Amino acid sequence: MGNFLIHQIGNKKIIGQITETEGYVGPNDLASHASKGKTKRTQVMFGNPGYWYVYLIYGMYYCLNIVTEHKNYPAAVLIRSVKPISGLPDKIKTDGPGKLSREFKIDKKINGQAGFGHKTKLWIEINKSKPAKLNIKKAPRIGIEYAGKYKDKLWRFYIDD
Repeated sequence: MGNFLIHQIGNKKIIGQITETEGYVGPNDLASHASKGKTKRTQVMFGNPGYWYVYLIYGMYYCLNIVTEHKNYPAAVLIRSVKPISGLPDKIKTDGPGKLSREFKIDKKINGQAGFGHKTKLWIEINKSKPAKLNIKKAPRIGIEYAGKYKDKLWRFYIDD
């Protein structure tokens, strides 16, 4: 939270400060795609941490996740929202995973790519000037009413200004 999502596209850099995320943790989390096991779609989640997991929802919106746990334990963080910093028009909306992916030009081609290293074009960069203490709130994740006891987990995090 509070760090930067950066996408280098040619000579242009799009930068946003991460303001909202959701966690999806393990094979028992019924809101996670991994709850159905390792599939072609979810194999990235079962891989090493630090790789992008991108998928399409509603046939029209891409969602950007970063794998977070060790190999063979599927867990990822969905980046739900960023505050635009540079490279985007003023007043552009990036408050939702679909809007964020549209404005950051994120699609399936990013899926499985490393979110680190000198060859990556999309990465998270530490914000060295962020305050030592951010006002981070917890809440239930959005749109997962079907997830049994996991629907009430406070695994959505957002910066409350």
